[in-house]
Amino acid sequence: MTSDVPNHPTTNPAAHPTTHSPTDSPSRPAPGSLTDVRGLRVGHATLYGGGHPGHLTGATVVLAPEGGAVAAVDVRGGGPGTRETDALDPRNLVQRVEAVVLTGGSAYGLDSASGVVAWLEEQGRGVRVGPDPSHVVPVVPAACVFDLGRGGDFKARPDASTGRAAVEAAARTELFAPVQEGNVGAGTGAVVGKVKGGIGSASVRLDSGITVAALVVANAAGSGFDPETGALYGRFFQHFQHLQHVEGRQNAYPSPEVHEEAQRRLAEAAAENGPPPLNTTLAVVATDAELTKAQAQKLAGTSHDGMARAVRPVHLLNDGDTVFTLATGEHALAADNPLALNEILAAGAELVTAAIVRAMLAAESVRTPGGTFPSYLDLYGK
Repeated sequence: MTSDVPNHPTTNPAAHPTTHSPTDSPSRPAPGSLTDVRGLRVGHATLYGGGHPGHLTGATVVLAPEGGAVAAVDVRGGGPGTRETDALDPRNLVQRVEAVVLTGGSAYGLDSASGVVAWLEEQGRGVRVGPDPSHVVPVVPAACVFDLGRGGDFKARPDASTGRAAVEAAARTELFAPVQEGNVGAGTGAVVGKVKGGIGSASVRLDSGITVAALVVANAAGSGFDPETGALYGRFFQHFQHLQHVEGRQNAYPSPEVHEEAQRRLAEAAAENGPPPLNTTLAVVATDAELTKAQAQKLAGTSHDGMARAVRPVHLLNDGDTVFTLATGEHALAADNPLALNEILAAGAELVTAAIVRAMLAAESVRTPGGTFPSYLDLYGK
């Protein structure tokens, strides 16, 4: 169903009730969520309709536990828009960050991080730089997606107040509160190829007891499904059994009649929308394993494989594809196994694929003065 009015509040609900004890790991129905990594919280600020005419954008903040998480980044797209990514280089000083910002609004939207920096400073959270506990500099890495004009107003974009709203929403959530998916936060104006994109998330607990999870803003120039059949690419790369149970490979191919009608509707929307704009897919991959910055950077790099499985083509010049990683350090890797990191590397890629599938299935169709963006489910059904 196409929506002309906002389906979500400006910020996500303060919290979802949870039955998890703070000392217990979650027992979440598949496919899980980024917040299954203990201590991570996610908040969205959504700008669409209501008091935000011309907007179809927003910001999402991943808030680390107090004291921060080891962080790294890997940028593969040819047109990235980022902030503070140099600080995450393993050769540089900063070891931990308190938050990561994902935002719409292209380079303009990077101002969202300023609101997060201000909030963290008020909490006394950041890199200590002086004798007083308040003497901190919050290092907040950020990356943006291109969604300018999709709500009808090219100048409608997130700013510092949007980032602050998102981090405050994150701070209000309970531990293990599920991530809201679809047309929210940085995914509000996201588009994958010709269909609506958005926020998606997934997680897994490995046999070692380590949790790995991903959150994605799916907003790619490439397609998330096979143009010859309509089947979602990512559905054929579900390795973990619980993800297969949710998304499944069975019935992955729509009927030829459904596919033909979907292609007709997509062609109509594309003709109305004009030339395809710039894009970018963003991800945060997190684990409760104890990783060095170099190991976290390796995880960021291999997690890009998950994008390549779910979107084709990927990492183009008009994409700014970026993966951040966060490691909270609850579980040490097996000291007697030099390859212990491998299972985490493999899981990161799997979960990015799963999160992109989730984003496309959670997205809702939108029609604004800036264009018509049908969802995959509206085109192909369940």
